[in-house]
Order: sequence, then C-alpha cells, then structure tokens
Amino acid sequence: MSVTELFADRGGDDTYVVPVGGQRIRVKVRRGTGVPLVLCNGIGAGFEVLEPLVDKLDPERAIVRFDVPGTGGSPASPLQYGFPYLAWVLGRLLTTLGTGVVDVLGLSWGGALAQQFALQNPSRCRRLVLVATGTGVLMVPGSPRVLAKMLTPRRFTDPDYAASIAGDLYGGTAHRRGDDVAKLFLQQLHAGSLVGYLHQLLAGSVWTSLPVLPLIRQQTLIVAGTDDPIIPVVNAHIMNRLLPNATLHLHSGGHIDIVTNAGALAPVIGAFLR
Repeated sequence: MSVTELFADRGGDDTYVVPVGGQRIRVKVRRGTGVPLVLCNGIGAGFEVLEPLVDKLDPERAIVRFDVPGTGGSPASPLQYGFPYLAWVLGRLLTTLGTGVVDVLGLSWGGALAQQFALQNPSRCRRLVLVATGTGVLMVPGSPRVLAKMLTPRRFTDPDYAASIAGDLYGGTAHRRGDDVAKLFLQQLHAGSLVGYLHQLLAGSVWTSLPVLPLIRQQTLIVAGTDDPIIPVVNAHIMNRLLPNATLHLHSGGHIDIVTNAGALAPVIGAFLR
C-alpha cells in the first residue's frame, strides 16, 4: 500500500512521517506528471530550505523532498550511519511511496547521497543533478577558515549569526542577501539538531566517490558556482572529467545560489531533466 493510500484520510495533506529502514522519515510529496524528481538537501538542512527551487521548477513535475535522520522533522538515528545505508533507506522510502524510476538532485552534502543512490540503484535513477558538491574526503577542500564555520549547526538557529557569515560561507548572491538566507533557515522544522548534524559530519568524513565515478552511467548535470568557498569549482571540473555522461554548467554565483538565485538556475535544471 502506498503512502497516498495510507494517508488518504488527511484531506490531501502531502507531508508525512514514514517508518522505513528503522528510521522515521519526514517526506513531502508534490504530485505531478513525468519522472518524479527527488531532492537531497545539504548538511543540517530540512526540506523547507529548497522551497525557492521547488517554486521555480515546472509546477507540473512530481517532486519528493525528505529530511534525513536528525534534520527537520525526522528524529535522529540512535546509531551512526553512512551514505550506503542512507541510499538504501531512500530506496525503501520511494518504494513505500509507490515510486519507481526517479531523477535525483543533490545539493552539497546531499550530492554525496545522490551519487551513492545512483551507484546503488542504476536502473532506478534515470538522471542525476549534482549541485555545489564534490567527491567527499578525496576532493579539493575549501578554506579551513570557511569550513570551520560548518562544524556546528548554529547558523540554522541563530539568524543574526547566519546573516553575518552568509557571504563568507556561501559566496555568490549570499554576499548581499545574508538576511534572506537567515530567514530561509528559520523556516525549517526543528532546525539545529546537534546529534543529527554530528551524524551527517561523520558520514561525510569517511566517504568518497572519486574511485567509482566512472561507474555512474546516468546522464549527469553538474552545477557549480565559481564563487563557492565551500566546494571550490575545480571539483566540478574533476567530476566532469570522470563521470562518463556528464554536462557541466558553471555560473558566477556561490554555494547556495540554487536557492538564493533559483530563478536563474531552475530553468537550466528543468531543461536538462526534459
């Protein structure tokens, strides 16, 4: 039985908490046509952060968003997890939703999950969009001064702090829209879980896709900003060389321009997915 059937008595509410793989995952489904697009968010962020992107994508496209354990409305996992486990959980979640073949978009930390999902589900993942992401521990890192600001989830709960560091941390349009970034973070449900954030940090600290990129055969769009302090743009060029079916789109923005400048980047993603 699909989630749509299980929650039919909720009057069309499309946000659910679904038990799957030993976790309780909060998921939001926008019903539509065509191949559903699954969105994998950045570290520490609930699915509300991607709302500006969703608003600019084709309104007829089906979209699935979810909170990984310990973010948004998904309770923290009692045990540490890795990306292979999360990719398996995501697959089980999509099966529970009654969803088969999907396109997957991953932003930053979520790009690692998207890559892992594509590796583990070659026949289920049709196309892949990797935004402001890299290959994990084997990549060209950002400045230690910048990365130090990501060691805690404080920016998700302290709007003044988020606004003050937005430009230095994210680059691009965040330089002049720090207050907008802070407001966007405050829209999340239960933002700033220390345990959940630590689990995500640890998952990223032991994972890399670099040796297996040639095995990701899906058509892949790499979206990267030339002013990204967290993931230097050289990583996008490396991935573009190693992924067999990649297309590289560079823009002059930063790490989260996909949400702060969604009007410019959503059409690029929409054209690729069509």
